[in-house]
Amino acid sequence: MTAACALNPYADARAANDVEASARRWVENVVIGLNLCPFAKAVHAKKQIRYVVTAATEPDDLIAELEHEIGILIDTDPLTLDTTLLIHPLAMHAFIDYHFFVGEADAALKRLEVEGALQIAGFHPEYCFAGSEPSDVANYTNRSPHPMLHLLREASVERAVAAFPDAADIFEGNIARLRALGIDGLRKL
Repeated sequence: MTAACALNPYADARAANDVEASARRWVENVVIGLNLCPFAKAVHAKKQIRYVVTAATEPDDLIAELEHEIGILIDTDPLTLDTTLLIHPLAMHAFIDYHFFVGEADAALKRLEVEGALQIAGFHPEYCFAGSEPSDVANYTNRSPHPMLHLLREASVERAVAAFPDAADIFEGNIARLRALGIDGLRKL
């Protein structure tokens, strides 16, 4: 799928391309390369991932971009477009702000009556699971080069989980893989 760029015409197109490129490298080298998501390889190979870099800086603008992308994903054949990464490098730099914003993003799914058809997964450079230390390597399962909202089709997630015999073990395997690699190894990726 050709990358989309929702940056406004006054934004730096080269910077948007650099952000998109770093997100693609992260998907290829970390998510797929470390097999953190065994379902990502197929949609990547089929070019069914939409990468969208937004210039949104405020929550309301980001919600508008999110709603636009929800519409595109819902209206596009899953064989053409299966998932979207809405990358927002200019908004939600602080993880706590991002954490609370994900609740607003989930509310948008409900408001648009697509809850059950789509779900949102969150990724952020400072992602930190509740009860964990920021330095815990387990947090890197959801750390990305830029804040991102990942729009996923529920039907695709259900099919992937059904095809994977021990889907519940993915998270524990990811943590073990990341601990073996260590933070320095992750940073090199």
